[in-house]
Amino acid sequence: MKKLLSLLLAALMVLGCVSLASAEDAAIDPALIEAAKAEGELIVYGSCEEEYLAAACDKFESLYGIKVTHQRLSTGEVEPKIKEEAGNPSADVWFGGTTDPYNVAAAEGLLEPYEAVNAVHLISPAYRDAEGRWYGIYKGILGFMVNKEELERLNLEAPQDWADLLKEEYKGLIWLSNYNTAGTAKLVINTMIQKYGHDEGIKYLVDLDKNIQVYTKSGSGPSKNVGPGECVIGIGFLHDGIYQIVDNGYDNIGLVIPSSGTSFEIGATAIFKGAKHPNAAKLWIEYALSPDCVNQGVDYGSYQFLVLDNATQPAIATEFGLDPDNVMEYDFEDATKNITTYVSEVMEALGAAADDRFKTE
Repeated sequence: MKKLLSLLLAALMVLGCVSLASAEDAAIDPALIEAAKAEGELIVYGSCEEEYLAAACDKFESLYGIKVTHQRLSTGEVEPKIKEEAGNPSADVWFGGTTDPYNVAAAEGLLEPYEAVNAVHLISPAYRDAEGRWYGIYKGILGFMVNKEELERLNLEAPQDWADLLKEEYKGLIWLSNYNTAGTAKLVINTMIQKYGHDEGIKYLVDLDKNIQVYTKSGSGPSKNVGPGECVIGIGFLHDGIYQIVDNGYDNIGLVIPSSGTSFEIGATAIFKGAKHPNAAKLWIEYALSPDCVNQGVDYGSYQFLVLDNATQPAIATEFGLDPDNVMEYDFEDATKNITTYVSEVMEALGAAADDRFKTE
């Protein structure tokens, strides 16, 4: 009996050592933390909403004592800015915003590969770049937000699918973000091309343009104008609609998941090639892939689904009927290779209509 107990104790000790070793293997290298602290500074371009961006930066600063400067820019603004700076970026890291512009930047060699320790917590390899040039932090569902009161006043039903948006009855009622400045709009282009085929997808966007009232600079722009009634139908991410309902009290907003299927964004984070504070940038990636960062999103109106297995999902997104798995297959490789060309093709197809309505200033 004593011998058996001894063997069991020895086995438990071995298992304990293995567990400890595994935990240590998964821990952030203390040398990285010290090197980041020695740099003492980090500059962040954020393409998520301002409140969440500020909170994420403040938390990083409080955890590590590293001064953080941040600026909110849409993904469509960050991408050309970093391209123009050509390896001498004015910021160290990019945080938030859909991955289509990240993939363009990665393909052009503007993002620095880094193999993050905390990437082990990603729920699928689909939520990271294979070379470590970006990592996913959340997932958002594309759909429609409608002002129910305005639709009732106009004696109109809410659109239920993408094809419905082309109906004559919705002329001048729809808002979408600008293909030149918003990653959300680039996702719409890719979604239509993947859904309908190249030529038909571009034709759809040209036909849709006839019903568009406003193209906003930011992807969240349409959602912000649905509640007040300036926008009757907004195309964008449904978590932005939830924010307007829950945080701003616009219970006149209805959310529509397109009946024939929709696509999704992966909100990401990445290090810019040539970052002035490379160790602080790597530490940021580890932080962004941790509950310390992502769990606070829900406190600042960010209701996206999280893609880390140790994070706490925002229950409210499910309460509104959103399902992170109920989305179409999305070809990220095609989007990465061709979105710049697709944007140009859409602008060319729109012709003179694109001159005034798609200004980036």
